[in-house]
Amino acid sequence: MPKVTPQQIENLLREYQLDHDGHITIEALGNKSARARFRVGKQHLRPGDTVSGPTLMALADVAMYAALLGEIGLVPLAVTSSLNINFLRKPAQKDVIGEAKLLKVGKRLAVGEITLFSDGDPEPVAHVTCTYSIPPR
Repeated sequence: MPKVTPQQIENLLREYQLDHDGHITIEALGNKSARARFRVGKQHLRPGDTVSGPTLMALADVAMYAALLGEIGLVPLAVTSSLNINFLRKPAQKDVIGEAKLLKVGKRLAVGEITLFSDGDPEPVAHVTCTYSIPPR
């Protein structure tokens, strides 16, 4: 059972301007997992009308942050210490969904993976691994 709600995480994201002007929402929190959506607009496309890499990385980072906060509670100072992304195919010109899963949550570090999909497409557009540093309590 998550320690916080999606709404509490969205409020935190908005407070620290991490919601990308309201384009990112947290759709679900579960057991060491989260699902987030990036509502893609024209400003998120690069030449060739594909969703930009920075947009995909932002969604992956926020999805991981949400999964982590669901486990440890609202700890705003938990920060990304590494993020590696493998782009698998061209994202469609539509919303992108990020499904994050925590693989390990320790006292100081959390490791997870995020799979990114174009909305409605079962094939992933990117696979991401991410490590977060958790501040001492």
